[in-house]
Amino acid sequence: MPDTITTPHRLSFTPSRAARELGLKRGELDLAVQLGLIRTVPDEGGGGRRVPRAEIERVRAGEGYPESLQHRVRVVGTTEGADVMGVPSGRFTRLARLGLVVPVQWYLNRYRAVVWLYLAEELKQFAVDDKNTPLLHARRMPEGPRGLLGAGVDLRPRNWRGRHRGFLLRLAEDPWESAGAVAAFLDPVQVAEIVPDPYERAHLNRFRPGPPASGAPGSPASLIAERIMTADDPDEISLLRADLASVLAEARERRPAPRPTVKRAPVSTHPAHVGLPRPQQPGRPEVPQPPRGLLSRFRRGGRRATTT
Repeated sequence: MPDTITTPHRLSFTPSRAARELGLKRGELDLAVQLGLIRTVPDEGGGGRRVPRAEIERVRAGEGYPESLQHRVRVVGTTEGADVMGVPSGRFTRLARLGLVVPVQWYLNRYRAVVWLYLAEELKQFAVDDKNTPLLHARRMPEGPRGLLGAGVDLRPRNWRGRHRGFLLRLAEDPWESAGAVAAFLDPVQVAEIVPDPYERAHLNRFRPGPPASGAPGSPASLIAERIMTADDPDEISLLRADLASVLAEARERRPAPRPTVKRAPVSTHPAHVGLPRPQQPGRPEVPQPPRGLLSRFRRGGRRATTT
């Protein structure tokens, strides 16, 4: 597929080509699209998304380009994020577990440990807010947050799911795509309870995206990715189920799921065929019968032959 497509009304680029045009890595371009910084359009030729040339020109004309764009999509891990906020790594992790800073991405390192990534710009904004000073610099964290941490609270997976769901819904251009974006965070059993019709469920699964990072199906990496992607908190599950039911109602109204049609042999109504005898069924040939008188004489003769 060519990097550039020219039409009478539009010139667009593949994501890889658009990233080169904007001086970004491919992952940075994807994040910029998810954040709503760069607009894309559907690729009518082979699926996926493309970036219009006019959008690339708009981004290039922005103030401070390219440094401003690169700054907005910069992500950092725990150690670098702690440096950005001016706190120890341990305190940064506690803030993240409490949900006070929200991860934007994650990946598995070579030890299959989850590495959470955060927007550097958001961390800076959190650090300069005076309301957050006690959380950042107090000798001990307030009692409420300390109690939650002691109970084992870790809101990083849930907060990432909420953020990623927003990304997927922003890209959805059809109610079924929106329904698939919501269903992506529910266990298949939960989805089957809400969508009992197998044809609707099969149609919904066409628009259900998988985790952004996973290995081969059934591999340890894939299982970890599915666990992070799937809601496990009762409140979160309840909200997702309600959202899915609502979006599905709209999808059914606008465009019902396709169903197989049963094809039947046409019945002829031509006048020349009306009143004709039904055709003989195959495998059961008609046996000719002898004349009635001959058959009766044969039977009488047979009886005489038996008695003598």
